[in-house]
Amino acid sequence: MIVRKNYLELIIPFVDTEPIKVMTGVRRSGKSIMLELIQNYLKSKGVKEEQFIIINFEELIFEPYLEYHALNDYIEKKIAQTNLKTYIFLDEIQEVNHFEKVINSLRATYKSRVDIYITGSNAKLLSGELSTLISGRYVQFEIYPFKFLEYVEGRRSIGDNRSENDLFQSYLVEGGMPFPVFQNIQYRDRLNYLSDVYNSIILKDIIERENLRDPELLRRLLNFVLGNVGRTFSANSITKYLKNEGLKVSPTTILNYLGFATDAYAIIPLKRYDVQGKKFLASQEKYYVVDHGLRQAIIGRNEEDLELVLENIVLLELMARGYEVSVGKTNQYEIDFIAERKTETKIDRKYIQVSYLLASPETREREFRPLKEIADNYDKMVLTLDPFTSDVDGIAHVNLIQWLLDDNY
Repeated sequence: MIVRKNYLELIIPFVDTEPIKVMTGVRRSGKSIMLELIQNYLKSKGVKEEQFIIINFEELIFEPYLEYHALNDYIEKKIAQTNLKTYIFLDEIQEVNHFEKVINSLRATYKSRVDIYITGSNAKLLSGELSTLISGRYVQFEIYPFKFLEYVEGRRSIGDNRSENDLFQSYLVEGGMPFPVFQNIQYRDRLNYLSDVYNSIILKDIIERENLRDPELLRRLLNFVLGNVGRTFSANSITKYLKNEGLKVSPTTILNYLGFATDAYAIIPLKRYDVQGKKFLASQEKYYVVDHGLRQAIIGRNEEDLELVLENIVLLELMARGYEVSVGKTNQYEIDFIAERKTETKIDRKYIQVSYLLASPETREREFRPLKEIADNYDKMVLTLDPFTSDVDGIAHVNLIQWLLDDNY
């Protein structure tokens, strides 16, 4: 099992504290692994396994507890069996109707006698009644598929001793969904698994949850988004595209469906930020996919669309490192990413351009020019697959693979 240090370092300070720990993320991204890692950490601190109540609501054995009264009775009986503190782990909690009533009742009834951890595959998990009931009493962590460094660690753990460059070639097409990383299975079987995950997201987390009337529209729309990750487009442009494909749909419906897919963590929208004007722009977001392996499984072309996929990989890495990310605009130039996170003492901001290779002076100028337009002193970086790099005017030129392998960059 890979120790996901980025997330554990964020979660551990909240262990044995009042806030409910909520982990959200796309289906099969490793949320269950995080619960196991937390349990292992607790055991290392002397907590006994009998103090754990562990329920995964996707397992058939727990189907009787999908009714919230039954779930509450089951957990209370388990708590009563020990005088020690109880650690409650509820995986994919959104499967339980009115689960928020159970969570709030346990918190209010047992207070410091329980420590509660829940996971879910929808961003709306903390909206509505749950947010109202536990407002100010929870802390949320978004869990993403494996970063490249974790992918390498996973492959090494099962005896894959290929070079990091060769592993990156595999990562480009397979992505970071945890399960296939630990399997010595054929490429086709990996893609079949990823296709099944994607279809499960579509069916369970979007179509069924939102009661969509037009599943075919959703699939066609997401195929368009997958094919255009990192490209700027609007609801109106998608409407025109689908009209040419024989589908009549309004921009409002497009925006609603994109919102449902975002809530299910299938896609990631990025707003555009005007560096000079210091404001977010109202139109033409960019969309990325939560795992580029899903893109390969559904539409292929990752190796052909290399620049787009490299951007997607960099975005996922930045988000896993705890950055809030937007797309930049300065004068007439676009900046691939503006990444920002706040520490106790400062704002950590980076301006990042992503390219395959700086194969010509024209390409080099194109990638460095937008960063030269920025007047502040925050870090500026161009990431490429060039084996040899050279900085320009204080702008770092960094090998992308080495950047992915070093969290300190």
